Amino acid sequence: MSRRRIGFWYRLAAVICKPPLLVLFKRDWHGMENIPADGGFITAVNHNSYLDPLSYAHYQYNTGRVPRFLAKAGLFRSGFVGLMMRGTGQIPVYRETTDAATAFRAAVAAIEKGECVAFYPEGTLTRDPAMWPMQGKTGAARVALLTKAPVIPVAQWGANDVMPPYAKEKKLRLLPRKTLRVQAGPPVDLSAYYGKEPTAEVLREVTDVIMAAITVQLAEVRGEDAPAEPYDHRKTIARERRAAREAAKAATPAAAPQQARSTQQAQEDEGK
Repeated sequence: MSRRRIGFWYRLAAVICKPPLLVLFKRDWHGMENIPADGGFITAVNHNSYLDPLSYAHYQYNTGRVPRFLAKAGLFRSGFVGLMMRGTGQIPVYRETTDAATAFRAAVAAIEKGECVAFYPEGTLTRDPAMWPMQGKTGAARVALLTKAPVIPVAQWGANDVMPPYAKEKKLRLLPRKTLRVQAGPPVDLSAYYGKEPTAEVLREVTDVIMAAITVQLAEVRGEDAPAEPYDHRKTIARERRAAREAAKAATPAAAPQQARSTQQAQEDEGK
């Protein structure tokens, strides 16, 4: 989609959102040359703040290739936000329903029409304690294999300093003025997977390749070494629950003699 076809609603969104973004934040943008000049493509973006969709959208808008986000269906239903979501052509995702596949069909159709579709493969804000990308979901991989469209990994950092994820108080930390960093990398090479049956194993492998590419970009942006393995929240929860059960079992034998002594003492007291 060229800048001439951005459309009224996206331009209106830019008129509303760009001035405060320009005033309140500094920008450190890299890799715009990796955004395709034409044809459909996918961007796969990390997610570490409720603010970072605006940061990424600002970056992407300035390339002239505006993104279509996959977003929760509830955002489309009413009010000004719903009007903007519908007007800018974002794609509703109906979670936990039989209509969930509709979003992926819409994403495939958009790419085939030459548009950019933006995925947040993690599906939610990262749960990694150090805010590295965690293990992704397979939606982006499925669409990538169906369309064979370029997948551009995008890393961003800085919005999490303004609005940290899972903070007790959801308020903006604007001072001192923060820098919003966004970097797009070269397309992920998925050619080895084209033509393969999209089994769960293949989709997991492709997703891991995409997430690794995002992590490489983020490591450059942060100037730090990334962890060897992505954070897996489900495994962490399982380990914590197992540890809690083992701790409870370990405490039970120690408590039993004490309870027996208390019962014996009570019986003796009654006999006095």
